Amino acid sequence: MKRALLVIILVLLADQALKVWVKTHFFLGEYVPLFGENSTWAYLQFVENKGMAFGLEFGGEVGKLLLTLFRMVAVVAIGWVLRWMVREKQSGARVISLALIFAGALGNIIDSAFYGLLFSASDPVTRNVAVLFPEGGGYAPFLHGAVVDMFYFPLWQGRFPDWLPIWGGEPFEFFRPVFNIADAAISVGVALMILVRHKPREAPAAPTSPDQVIVQPEAPTGEAPRAQA
Repeated sequence: MKRALLVIILVLLADQALKVWVKTHFFLGEYVPLFGENSTWAYLQFVENKGMAFGLEFGGEVGKLLLTLFRMVAVVAIGWVLRWMVREKQSGARVISLALIFAGALGNIIDSAFYGLLFSASDPVTRNVAVLFPEGGGYAPFLHGAVVDMFYFPLWQGRFPDWLPIWGGEPFEFFRPVFNIADAAISVGVALMILVRHKPREAPAAPTSPDQVIVQPEAPTGEAPRAQA
């Protein structure tokens, strides 16, 4: 349980610290190369996501509220399962994988629930940076805040071939979604859980010393001995 708690705390601290720093130092849409001015494949960019992970949106304001409530229910369920796994002494890798998923989900819930109350809006036109604890109040009511994303890796850009149906000739980009530490923790947790679940079991080791050799009793070949009076 201590390792799971440590993972959750570290992920939450790193996630929230970076989000607050980006939100209070970047205007919405601003970006900088991560590895020097000539870097064109890795950026730190301030993006606000009102939907799901990796920039996927879900049904406007009503959808946003439902999504936040669903996240809360999911986090409670994941926390209960995590507690059960610790009590049942499940494998450490499974516990850590679920702890990563729990921390990532909780990190994004904090944004959705409280950032609208705690920060002012960031305006890309005037290049105004968001302010923490603004005098006039935040930019959105409780449960309607936007998740802060910042990692953008356009590793490969090009065009689909003209002969391809539907998308022929259109530009594409890999990897387009912008994400945060919480999203990465969820992805790593899910991948780790899948790998652990499908890990093949090792065959029992052959005995290496005479003491480890198990002698099977010989099958009886004659009649059973008669009881004596």
